Amino acid sequence: MGKSKTIAIFSDVHGNFTAMQAMYQDSLRHHVDEYWFIGDLFMPGPGAKNVWQLFKQMHPQVCVRGNWDDLAINGAAGKIKPLKPSRIYFGRLAQDLAGRLDQSVFEILASWPLQQTVQAGKLVFSVAHNLPKLNMGQKLFPTQPSTNFDEAFPGSQDVAIYAHVHHQLFRYASDERIVLNPGSVGEPFNGQARLQADTRAHYLLMTVDEQGIADLDYRHVAYDREQERHAARQAGIPYLEMYEKTLDTGRVYTHDQEMVSHYNALYHYDQQYRQYCQQKAKN
Repeated sequence: MGKSKTIAIFSDVHGNFTAMQAMYQDSLRHHVDEYWFIGDLFMPGPGAKNVWQLFKQMHPQVCVRGNWDDLAINGAAGKIKPLKPSRIYFGRLAQDLAGRLDQSVFEILASWPLQQTVQAGKLVFSVAHNLPKLNMGQKLFPTQPSTNFDEAFPGSQDVAIYAHVHHQLFRYASDERIVLNPGSVGEPFNGQARLQADTRAHYLLMTVDEQGIADLDYRHVAYDREQERHAARQAGIPYLEMYEKTLDTGRVYTHDQEMVSHYNALYHYDQQYRQYCQQKAKN
């Protein structure tokens, strides 16, 4: 028998250090050989230096860039145009993150590709946050038709792994190639209330051997949500009320323009980010 390898596949931490730490400790108990990260490390949660230090400790062998990684990079550079409330939301969060991380971190995020092709055992995997050339959009939402998932394969790979939609998934493309999603560490989603109530940190343990995929273990790891709430308050993050509401409900309010607009006006986030952009443009 050839040697097997167990890979922890994780994504969509979204600044939730408490969930990430719980996921990491769980992976250690399962003697993981390596980590693959599928995008969206920071924001809107309070995790910054602690998330980055733990990420470096995990030392993922595969990293791809998610849409929120792009938002962090562009927002920190003052390049998100504040044209509507949600854009100000992204920009103001990135402005705050830029004050808590070294510029070198954003440069590393920017160096990650949108897609990687990786061999593990005898199988070839396509790894991307969403589509191979597009890390946003809902084309690969779990309820979409199988033909949509054909687009997750940029070539002749056997398996496609993506993230982005915050749903754990095992399904097939129209030609029966396998598509996997590890779910979200920091913000698991489901449209059904009783299923959405499971807000543990979701990730995937995949074991490969000489025959192929020997095991898939979709993990749900409990963590202290009150500890995460305390961390958010201590950090004084922008949009604290929205983040606490997400911790309570599991829902996100990123595109609730009315809610975001309310907090933009209440705390002058609009003015703060516009001034930040102006300052960045001068430098």
